[in-house]
Amino acid sequence: MRNLSYVGRRRPLGELLIEAGLITRDHLQRALELQGGNGTKLGEILVKEGVVSSGDLASILSLQLNVPFVELKRYRIQPEALKLVPESLARKYSVVPLTLEEDGLLLAMADPENLQAIEDLQARARTRIKPALCTLTDIKEALDLNYKASAEIEAQLSHIPGLDDIAEAEARVSSAAVAEAPIVRALDLLITQAVRDRASDIHIEPQEDRLRIRNRIDGILHESMSLPLSVHPSLISRIKILANMNIADRRRPQDGQFSFQTGKNVVDIRVASSDTVYGEMMVLRLLDKSFAVLDLAKLGFLPDSYQLFQKMLRAPHGMILVSGPTGSGKTTTLYAAINQMDKEENKVITIEDPVEYRFAEINQIPINPRAGVTFANGLRAILRLDPDVILVGEIRDSETAQIAIQAALTGHLVLSSIHANDSVGVLFRLLDLGVEPFLITSALVGIVSQRMVRHICPNCRTKTKRPVEEALAYKEAMGEEKTEFQVGSGCNYCAQTGYRGRTGVFEILVMSEAIRRKLLTNDSADEIYAQALKENMTTMRRDGMQKVKEGVTTPYEVIRNVFSLAH
Repeated sequence: MRNLSYVGRRRPLGELLIEAGLITRDHLQRALELQGGNGTKLGEILVKEGVVSSGDLASILSLQLNVPFVELKRYRIQPEALKLVPESLARKYSVVPLTLEEDGLLLAMADPENLQAIEDLQARARTRIKPALCTLTDIKEALDLNYKASAEIEAQLSHIPGLDDIAEAEARVSSAAVAEAPIVRALDLLITQAVRDRASDIHIEPQEDRLRIRNRIDGILHESMSLPLSVHPSLISRIKILANMNIADRRRPQDGQFSFQTGKNVVDIRVASSDTVYGEMMVLRLLDKSFAVLDLAKLGFLPDSYQLFQKMLRAPHGMILVSGPTGSGKTTTLYAAINQMDKEENKVITIEDPVEYRFAEINQIPINPRAGVTFANGLRAILRLDPDVILVGEIRDSETAQIAIQAALTGHLVLSSIHANDSVGVLFRLLDLGVEPFLITSALVGIVSQRMVRHICPNCRTKTKRPVEEALAYKEAMGEEKTEFQVGSGCNYCAQTGYRGRTGVFEILVMSEAIRRKLLTNDSADEIYAQALKENMTTMRRDGMQKVKEGVTTPYEVIRNVFSLAH
């Protein structure tokens, strides 16, 4: 966009956009025709039509209205400013307090012409409001990121009476009163904040002198708040009631589940508890039901690896295994794989523990040990239901491995996960489970081994020199020198971590004739690995460092997640 050397005063928006080189006269004419007399703003129409971005529109509007334009993604917001405007009012008017200055409060607004909002906010903050313009999308994200529920949670918990067990109290009052109880409100806020922060798990951990609450975000645990130990019994009891667990049993491990509504989304919450020396520890796993499984192409596969995996999935029968530790994205890869299959011509049946996400036109069976439904006997039952594709949640024991292999040999395509360090390690894990080498070589199509690494935050990306060990690791994997790498410097949108979101790092081993012969002749893991490299297998190290080269992640992330492997 060309720089404008003047500050516009109420000049028509269309003229300013044309002068800035963002739209043409034809664009303006079409937008005016669409606008007609329906009251829709011209800028909204141009953004909806894809003619101009919301960011560029906001910067031009700031010139027209003679107010500053603020890029919230890079702005460091003062905590003192946030305290002047309560969250309810900030959300009502779509505003974010930025900084408290000598001449007033600088306030990011989606609509700086809303005089009613400015008057209400001035009365509440008791200071002059200085409006600045920002996009509505950025304001909504900033509200979720900056208004933390910690203070309100602590305020609610301070009203909790000295009751260790709230079950009796809940039995004596109405459901409306229960919903307003301090412990109920505090738990709701705790889960809502975790969902806003994109957390996958909430850890409730009693310590000697406090109750520690931690959220796992992008695979890393972050402490979200510290609470007094006195609230621990009531908080645990409330969760147990929701999850239909035994609140009187505090010694044995338990598990349960419940659903939670946050905004328009419903979140499934899996609960697990265990006793510790300081009391019951609890972990809540959050599963967003609105979750849309990513396309395979969006999981992080390099182009060659993506084509190779697609070719494996087109096999009419056989077994494909995905390996990696807990939390490495195995289930997501398997879901993405079956979700892109032709479900009209193929009957797809899954057996899972538990069924995490539900899909249309796929038959999903949950494991139920109490009813005698295990992976092994559930898989036997599936074979009598005329399936084409079978997804087994995990191969954990010899019996499941043997039945899955037999299913692959009798004309079915079987997909499953298995715990092993790398692709070659899967072969020896199957041998360890008692599967004969000739059965493995006959049934196995290929193996995908994977890890997850964090994405560099797109809002604070910068290029800088890294420690020598990171440069050496890059050179070892890629065979080329590099000293400067893309990293995230830390901003509001990534909670100052420099990372936001995750992507996969993959290693795909295809069962070639040469690898089959080596397995049948009892060759070592190193010899099989060397053969795979001869056949141009891309290792996880190289895959990860290729993503470093492309600016997707950092050398530190690849070293942390992948370089602990032997190869």
